[in-house]
Amino acid sequence: MPVTLPLVPEPGPEYRHNVGLMLLNDAGRVWVGQRTDTDLDAWQMPQGGIDKGESPAQAALRELEEEIGTAKARILFESDGWVTYDLPPELRAKVWGGKWRGQAQRWFALRFTGTDADINIATKHPEFGAWRWALRAELPDLIVPFKRPVYEAVLAEFEPKLKALGL
Repeated sequence: MPVTLPLVPEPGPEYRHNVGLMLLNDAGRVWVGQRTDTDLDAWQMPQGGIDKGESPAQAALRELEEEIGTAKARILFESDGWVTYDLPPELRAKVWGGKWRGQAQRWFALRFTGTDADINIATKHPEFGAWRWALRAELPDLIVPFKRPVYEAVLAEFEPKLKALGL
């Protein structure tokens, strides 16, 4: 049985504030990219930090363009709270200089309004070496194991809302 994480109203300072993006095409499939910074076969949805003075929604649109080279999307809705996860102990000291124990993510569902030709992962600071549209049910199996409960929590919250929108 999958373990899902509870949504929290406001995360503590031990978590890096971050946004996660579920970008959906017309068929309801989700954009995933294959990470270039790991030897694992790790695919994930775009995500990234929230800059000082930036709202989560502003960060979502900025991160989308920075990570996949397009801003052709509109926000459908956002998560009702923050989803937090802890980094595995062996990564904690390496990632972000050990400043945070993990991330608190505000998730957004976005509708892609462009065409596949608008996506360009050869960005200024590339994070992905390949990309594809995936079925939502595949998402937990694509992500690294320590982030799997995050994807399960996002799917549990988003699925009824997406179905209500006909996606």
